[in-house]
Amino acid sequence: MFKRNPRSYGRIVLEFFYPRGGWYRAAQYVVHRIRRLPDPAHRISRGIAAGVFVCFTPFFGMHFVLAALIAWLIRGNILAALLATFVGNPLTFPLIAEISLSLGSRILDLPHDMHLPQVIEAFGQASSELWRNLLAIFTSDTTDWHGLHRFLKRVMLPYLVGGLGPGLIAATVAYFLSTPLITAYQKARIKRLRKRYEKRLAERAARADADDEAR
Repeated sequence: MFKRNPRSYGRIVLEFFYPRGGWYRAAQYVVHRIRRLPDPAHRISRGIAAGVFVCFTPFFGMHFVLAALIAWLIRGNILAALLATFVGNPLTFPLIAEISLSLGSRILDLPHDMHLPQVIEAFGQASSELWRNLLAIFTSDTTDWHGLHRFLKRVMLPYLVGGLGPGLIAATVAYFLSTPLITAYQKARIKRLRKRYEKRLAERAARADADDEAR
């Protein structure tokens, strides 16, 4: 009776695109967790910048690892970096992918004929081909890397090159916006805690005086 029913794969996919409580509630949770982190504001903001920057890279499945690594390198808060990867979600990825691929294709002088449906299909095919070639090493099948080479040239490289600029801009904006907000929140929280502490001291002193008078 105390066991929880495991989520179905359909439910997992659905919650990936639309989490429980909606995206607004999920965003509120992330902001709340970031504000409560026990670290100076500038370190938390560096972590946020790292997490936002990673969202503009095409290394899907490794965003947590890369965000933590970048945050560690720039001495930012690692948990803030992990939370900030929330910026990259199914609602924002279409825009990020379109901007990154369009800009990267122009920089590399490549035709820009890859849009979101083709990008999703290309990543799926590349994953399948990579797995198939790895298995071929241990079997009699022959390896064929032409598809992966085309994927790297037409999707991965333009996405990476085109995402660097927007990613740096978004990370810089996130840093300079979050620093004063977190600083103000931390000061207000310290002030509230100090008032609460002083109130407890006053109540304790009043009880002590009342006990002395009763004696």
